[in-house]
Amino acid sequence: MIRKHVIVRGRVQGVGFRYITSSIASKYHVTGWVRNEYDGSVEIEVQGPEHRVEMFLSELGQGYRFARIDSMDVTDIPTVNALKEQQFRIRH
Repeated sequence: MIRKHVIVRGRVQGVGFRYITSSIASKYHVTGWVRNEYDGSVEIEVQGPEHRVEMFLSELGQGYRFARIDSMDVTDIPTVNALKEQQFRIRH
């Protein structure tokens, strides 16, 4: 089990990027959250088995029709108790 902190920069707000991120998280059965930041970036924390987190990050990094990813900064962080976080959420 691993957890990653991700900052995504580019055209990632106002284009449905958080919803795409949540959909990808559901596809790979990972937990965590995503939220818009005031500087125009999107912040993500994602947790799960290493191979699932890596597949999530790989697909996320491909970009989408309306979104444009200029950079993705990924950092390892401590995991959280799986009983406290059982799904992937969009934070507002």
